Amino acid sequence: MKYISILILLILFTSCHLTETITLNEDGSGHIELSHIRDENSIDQLGRPENPKPEKFRDTMFVFQDYINMYHKNFVKFSKSDQEILLKHANVKLRIKVDPVHREHFYFTTFDFKKVEEIPDLIETFSLSNSLKENNKLINQFFKIKYVFDGSTFKREVTIVDQEKFDRLKKQYEYRERALHNPKLAQSYTLQYNFPRKIKWFSNSNAIISSDKKSLTLEFRLVDCFENPDMTSLEVVLE
Repeated sequence: MKYISILILLILFTSCHLTETITLNEDGSGHIELSHIRDENSIDQLGRPENPKPEKFRDTMFVFQDYINMYHKNFVKFSKSDQEILLKHANVKLRIKVDPVHREHFYFTTFDFKKVEEIPDLIETFSLSNSLKENNKLINQFFKIKYVFDGSTFKREVTIVDQEKFDRLKKQYEYRERALHNPKLAQSYTLQYNFPRKIKWFSNSNAIISSDKKSLTLEFRLVDCFENPDMTSLEVVLE
């Protein structure tokens, strides 16, 4: 069962478009949005999991704090360290839309911050909400994303924090590696960053800079990001 669940996760994770958008203000405050749009055609090509749960129409919006309040009896059962992780997501806004008829399936998570160091890992917000609802142990990711801005230099730092878990998941991933590397599959991870001043220098030469030099777009193949998460690390220096 554990093998099947990991395999389903890999299929879903590598069959979508992820877009991370950050708008940064001069004082270091700003807004981040992570959109996760599942590509149904890609899942068809990869092969859908056997006996999937039937999907029903759903269009829901909520703030993570609402979940903490709603499932407070479960919340207090978590360790203090896990409670701190959950509370870090308290002000994250979430939207889930599932429309099996029109084959729409997407998630949006948004967060307003006073400084980039406050940004939680929006990739794990939905899994945290499920853990809270079902009173399940929190599933820690094998990598962490950290943001830093000192007024002139912005950094997105990605590090692997659980090498053993990463190696284990990678073995499961290799089972479908050939299919996942199919160039016809629609799968991407895009960084879209908007800055208050012109960009002077950036660390990844594949990034595309806007005509006013205040915005940056960088796109990766999602499957490549899974194999090498820290490839999405980025440094941008402003004028």
